[in-house]
Amino acid sequence: MSLTPSRTVNRPRWGTAGLTSVAVLALVAAALPKPAPAGIGDRLFPHLGNPGYDVRSYDIAFRYSGDNSKPLSARTRIDARVTADRMERFNLDFASGKVRSVEVNGRPARFASAGEDLVVTPRQPVTRGTPLRVDVRHTSDPKAPEGGWLRTKDGLAMANQADAAHRVFPSNDHPADKARFTFRVTAPRELTVVAGGLPVGRTRAGADTVWTYRSAHPMATELAQVSIGRSAVLRSTGPHGLPLRHVVPEKQRKALKPWTDRTPRQIAWMERHAGRYPFETYGVLAAEAQTGFELETQTLSLFERHVFTSDGYPDWYKEALMVHELAHQWYGDSVTPRRWTDLWLSESQATWYEWLYGAERGGPSLERKAREAYRQSNAWRKSYGPPARLKAAKGGGKLQLFSNIVYDGSALVLYALRQHIGERAFAEVERAWPQRYRDGNASTADFIALVDEVSGKDSTAFLKRWLYGTRTPPMPGHPDWKSA
Repeated sequence: MSLTPSRTVNRPRWGTAGLTSVAVLALVAAALPKPAPAGIGDRLFPHLGNPGYDVRSYDIAFRYSGDNSKPLSARTRIDARVTADRMERFNLDFASGKVRSVEVNGRPARFASAGEDLVVTPRQPVTRGTPLRVDVRHTSDPKAPEGGWLRTKDGLAMANQADAAHRVFPSNDHPADKARFTFRVTAPRELTVVAGGLPVGRTRAGADTVWTYRSAHPMATELAQVSIGRSAVLRSTGPHGLPLRHVVPEKQRKALKPWTDRTPRQIAWMERHAGRYPFETYGVLAAEAQTGFELETQTLSLFERHVFTSDGYPDWYKEALMVHELAHQWYGDSVTPRRWTDLWLSESQATWYEWLYGAERGGPSLERKAREAYRQSNAWRKSYGPPARLKAAKGGGKLQLFSNIVYDGSALVLYALRQHIGERAFAEVERAWPQRYRDGNASTADFIALVDEVSGKDSTAFLKRWLYGTRTPPMPGHPDWKSA
């Protein structure tokens, strides 16, 4: 989508005859204010995203040496469209890497760091509707604090949510600006590389192999995935001939296959609730790492390997967790929140289907899960804020956003909505949401409007109380439920 145009400075042009490119760039930069971080005004991440342009695609190349403690050599090419009237400079989100050079529309550009932004001054201003092609040569550091690279026992994987993609590659790092991705990864030939989307090429380059993957659908930067390691790729097909590929450690292939083999059944189950699977492929990435979270990276969901092989979790729970990340492919990946305050739209849905599937596979009933969430909901609201008005993370700690109120507390809102409009209307809303906003962004206001439209019942006031209230409203049909 297009982002809010930036505040631009209109200045008279000056003669540049006889000046070198470096001199021209220096004059341009000197005439502008000091580089500063930008942002699109997201309340929870005010400096994420950048105004003035709309990214259409990323083409990102990494060279991996085989040592996951060393920075990767990288090149990021961005194809965008200018949405501001005129920009004499623009910002990219980028930190934790060294920038070697920047070109804009094929010509060298001046650049400087400001906060976690890369501020670029092209030789000539860019104007509304014109192409903006940016070519950045840089490094990508897997040891960066709070970075998006996840160092595994045998290589690397990505975990960019919520604000870490710009610690891996230069980008417009906000979910509101989705784009298509191409990844080109050069790695030692004994390693396997898999990325989101489908493979479009693999070639030998001396002792290395170059792997290329491309997404067929737009994606938020936080959902990008690249896996590099000593991996086996387990291939099969899902409903409608959907190609599946699961990435597992070579030595764990036999132990993990019974779990990855459950994916076709899970996709078929989700399609009965949410409609046809929205992407070109799907798979599970079982990483040799302990993170404390699983992640819905688009078309290749990230899991800790031990979740599947540990005896500490019942089987129904493991499957429900798989369905949680699978459900995100519809709710969160295909339909992406417009702002981070809309995060509840994604996590409520994924948790809802986790509850449903878990109940069918031997876990607690849906009503039991909802009642327990209701009991704790007021305490969660006090600690973290209401589902659609989260408190900002203290000290910028992104993981604080992913709290109980975002998961069970937000799924509880869906339970209340179903009680309010009825099961049939609720099921229609669930299918209509990913159809109407497929491959795009949507907000809390969009969801409320769709509920009213589909159900034929004005639920605006009802949902606003549940989403924005500091106290949990009474549960329809359950006047005896209490929240501490």
